[in-house]
Amino acid sequence: MDKKRILDEIRRTAVENGGKPLGRERFEKETGIGYGEWAGRYWARWNDAVLEADLSPNRMNSSIEDDVVIGQLVVLARQLGRFPVKMEMRMHKRGNPTFPNEKVFDRFGGKTDLVRAVLAYCTRHGGYEDVESLCSQFTVNVDSDDQRENDEKELEVGYVYLALMKVGREKRFKIGKADIVERRTRQIQVQLPEELELIHVISKDDAYGIEAYWHKRFSDKRRGGEWFDLSAADVKTFRRRKSM
Repeated sequence: MDKKRILDEIRRTAVENGGKPLGRERFEKETGIGYGEWAGRYWARWNDAVLEADLSPNRMNSSIEDDVVIGQLVVLARQLGRFPVKMEMRMHKRGNPTFPNEKVFDRFGGKTDLVRAVLAYCTRHGGYEDVESLCSQFTVNVDSDDQRENDEKELEVGYVYLALMKVGREKRFKIGKADIVERRTRQIQVQLPEELELIHVISKDDAYGIEAYWHKRFSDKRRGGEWFDLSAADVKTFRRRKSM
């Protein structure tokens, strides 16, 4: 068993345990790394291994913990080919229980601060030029009032709506996001030749992620922009969701 792998597992499992290193028996149960694979080879006592992982038996070093957390976000960004939104973090955790809960990232502040933490990680470790490029779409400027306002809005509850436009016998459905749905549909209606009918609304704090989910789900039925040619079954599926 490689020493580096054991240390990495000690750090990873500590993050998942709220910043506290696991005891020897629980660590063995959760990782499969047994006593005989480290005792007498690398360390005499379990606490020695924990200390070498830059942790304390009773308290985790916050800078190390942050580095492990951000490192997992960097890996996800590389897999997706874009900076993850909260919904994508949730979806990823469902398939990968070792990924941090999305609320863990709140410790870094708003999206601007989180992006800056990712960029700092990439600079420290090197070899992440692709992830740095993904972050370039965000303005990392903590003094920007506009950016601060955007960060605050992201924490507010938003809405993803399904609206219908009828042109003769044809029907087109729009899946969009807004903070006040009724106002948004009136704004859309000004640009359209026919009346727009609001069908259903999903309320959630991550409106961007929810919208992206439905756009992807109905991608084969997209007819340009946010417009889709949905069946009655598709509409029924959307209407079953009140929140996500």
